[in-house]
Amino acid sequence: MLQKIGDSLKGQKWLAYIVLGALALVFAAWGAYGVVNLSFGGSNYAAEANGSKISLEEAREAWLRQQTQWQQRLGGADIPPELRNKLQDQVLEGLIGRALLVQRTRDLGYRVSQDALREAVHSEQAFQVAGQYSPEAAKAALAQAGISLQAYEEDLRTSVQRVQLQGGIRASDFLTPVELTRLTDLEEQEREVRYLVLPVDRFKSTAGVDEAAVQAYYQAHQGQYMTPESAHLQYAELRLEALAAQQSVSDADLHAAYEKSKSRLEVPEKRHARHILITGKDDAAALAQAQQVLAQAKAGKDFGELAKQYSQDPGSAHNGGDLGWAERSSFVAPFADALFGMAVGEIKGPVKTQFGYHIIRLDEVQAGKSKSFEEARSDLEAQLRRDRATDRFGEVQEQLQARAAEPGADLASLAQQYNLLTGDVASFLKDAGAPPLGAAPALQALVFADPPLPVGRLGGPVLLGDDRLVIVKVLEHSKPRPKPLAEVRESIAATLIRERGTQAARKAADAAREKLEGGMSFEALAQELKVTADPAHFVGRRDPSIPAPVRDAVFAAPRPTGKPLYRALALGDGGVAVVAVTRARTAAAHDPRTLGDRALQEAERLGTDEAMAYVEEVRRTADVRKNPKAFE
Repeated sequence: MLQKIGDSLKGQKWLAYIVLGALALVFAAWGAYGVVNLSFGGSNYAAEANGSKISLEEAREAWLRQQTQWQQRLGGADIPPELRNKLQDQVLEGLIGRALLVQRTRDLGYRVSQDALREAVHSEQAFQVAGQYSPEAAKAALAQAGISLQAYEEDLRTSVQRVQLQGGIRASDFLTPVELTRLTDLEEQEREVRYLVLPVDRFKSTAGVDEAAVQAYYQAHQGQYMTPESAHLQYAELRLEALAAQQSVSDADLHAAYEKSKSRLEVPEKRHARHILITGKDDAAALAQAQQVLAQAKAGKDFGELAKQYSQDPGSAHNGGDLGWAERSSFVAPFADALFGMAVGEIKGPVKTQFGYHIIRLDEVQAGKSKSFEEARSDLEAQLRRDRATDRFGEVQEQLQARAAEPGADLASLAQQYNLLTGDVASFLKDAGAPPLGAAPALQALVFADPPLPVGRLGGPVLLGDDRLVIVKVLEHSKPRPKPLAEVRESIAATLIRERGTQAARKAADAAREKLEGGMSFEALAQELKVTADPAHFVGRRDPSIPAPVRDAVFAAPRPTGKPLYRALALGDGGVAVVAVTRARTAAAHDPRTLGDRALQEAERLGTDEAMAYVEEVRRTADVRKNPKAFE
């Protein structure tokens, strides 16, 4: 099944999926793997999954992100030791799961071409200026995040491969005839419906609304016209980017970081190749055809034309077999071994993989190299500044936690001591918040607690995101209070006019329903009411051709068994509808193509379970070792 998935999906462009695939998240919730060895001793990596090592740096960066999120949930308080250990284990499990899925996608031959990867990078909005890709904007955004372009591209490539795998498993699922029959019987019933609408505007009174009615409505519905609870805040804010700008980095620091990161700064060799894939149920016949095509290629026939004619790789055949620039890890082992042992211009084959037989031509080679110190300098400096700022961020957070709780703590003094940005928010609303602080739940919980944060007392620090925190002082607290009648009088008058019109329309609709039940035809009723009647036609549960309230009421009513069913129902501001339901039919009368489309949709949904089962298989057969000292 998975080979078929790989063949069918390699040509698709999954350019929008930049975040981690949903499958990898499953691992974060699982416990220890089937084979776990905790005897790491002095390991310099956090875990090993089937030979792939997860560095201590990667694990600690992932933990820092998780730690920041949880501290925000806890209102800046320290994470309890028991929860801390559990969360650290989940972080490591998630990284292990990601590594295992990356291995499996590569083994199965999933790949992302360099052109597709470039297009995905260029389409990232954070890298654009006026809708166009800007290298400078990309460099600045990645530097601010402390990520190199190479690391970003590699993470993007592996993420897209994981999404391809998940999509392939979903697409391979199917429904049995019995399941399809049961599904369509439940979901694809239809009702024959006629309806007409009495618009509210026709029944609105031209007479104004008297003041007494407005006063009475205001008193009866005062809870609808309350000002929100709010607070006048002063705040002092710490941003990670500001801390990073304050950090000093010497040449000695940069050279030390360069020596430490040399292995990570290596640019692997890349090769530009074309291939022709020959597959078939009969292996001998496929091999024979591959040998014939190889002979034609070596005889001088145009390789691209041969690929268009013979290749069964949907991802590259139409491009003359062009695979773009790629490194060794982009291919399955037999293909990679052959390609990276060839000379430029050489044609080799047939090379057998799990996908079939390949004829390969090498067009160009881009030698691997290590980045020079000058080439890596800007990335190293940004990373060092961010690393030091991250450490300092945690220190300042802890110090502010203690200082803000001291009697007589002063916001201005703390802001000056820690170089914090200060500001004033005149009306910070409950639930809605206010710029520039936003509506962070932790800040809402602090300011509007029961009882609320007292006037004049400092509160926080509160995390507003992974890279910013604030301490606040309430200058004034305003409870909800009724809005003045003068402010809401027009709104109340409009509501009263609309309600009276709806009541009049509903009364007319009830009278019209009684006429239908008495034997009047729909056409005669429409003519009497001077409205247009919708012609009788069958509608389904999701049919967008009629208003949703009509559709919902029709399928909530019993199925008609001979005598029509009549309903009068409100459509909100749209008026009141008079509805007749005359017949019902099941899915058996449907176009079978519609049923097929529905089956495919349902199969995609059910395929999620298949995907989870597949991930469980990966987990069960994994050889995993974890370093218990990864987060020390």
